[in-house]
Amino acid sequence: MTTATSPTATAEIRQAIVDIAPAMVAAAPIGLLYGALATAKGMDVVDVLLASGLIFAGGAQLAAVQIWDRPVPIAALLFSTLLINARYILMSASLAPKVAHLPLLGRILGFHVLADENWAMSERRAGGGRISAPYFFGMGTVFWINWMSFSALGASTGPLIGDPTRWGADFAFTAMFIALTAGFARSRTSVAVIVAAAAAATGAHLTIGAPWHVLAGALTGITVAAVFGTPEETAA
Repeated sequence: MTTATSPTATAEIRQAIVDIAPAMVAAAPIGLLYGALATAKGMDVVDVLLASGLIFAGGAQLAAVQIWDRPVPIAALLFSTLLINARYILMSASLAPKVAHLPLLGRILGFHVLADENWAMSERRAGGGRISAPYFFGMGTVFWINWMSFSALGASTGPLIGDPTRWGADFAFTAMFIALTAGFARSRTSVAVIVAAAAAATGAHLTIGAPWHVLAGALTGITVAAVFGTPEETAA
C-alpha cells in the first residue's frame, strides 16, 4: 500500500513558475512599453522601479503615465487608477477564503503582488486542490520581479525601442486574458458570465470610453453570477 506525499516546496515553486511563465512572456513587452512611456514623461529608472515595485498594477500604471502632465492632474490620476484597480477588491475577496490557512503577513504580501494572471492561476489551482504557500508566494514574487525588470529595461532603452505598439506588442496582454478567461468556461453559468461581462465592457468602451468599461464588465459579470449561479458554483 502506498501513501500520497505532499509536493515539496521546491516542486511547488517550480510548478508556480511553469504556470505563470506564459504570462511573464506576455507582460514583458507591456513592461517595456510602460518604462519607455514613463521616461518620455520625465521619469528616470529609479522612479520606474519604485512605481512598478510599490504599485505593481500594469493597467493603472499605463493609464497614469499616459495622462501624466505638468502640473500633475492629481484628481484624474487618483480617480482613473482607483476605477481600474477596483477589480482587485473582487479578486482578493474571491481568493481570500482559499488562502485563509496561510500566515496573515504572508497573505498581505501575497495580495500586494496579486495580478490578473496569478489570480487566475491561483483560482485554477484552488479548483483542483489546496493552494500552498510556496506556490502562492512563488508565483507572485517571480511575476513581480519580471514586471519590475522589464519596466526598468524599457526605461533604460526606451529611445532605442521606439513604440512597441507598432509591432502589436500591446495585444500580448489581451491575448493572455482571452486564454485565461477561456479556462473558466466550465459551465453554462460561467459562459453566461463571460459573455455578459464582455458585452457590457465592449458597450461601455464604445460609448463612454475607458476606464469605465472595466467597471461595467466587472459589475455585469458579478450580477449575472449572483442571479443565475448555483450555490455550488458561487462557493467554488
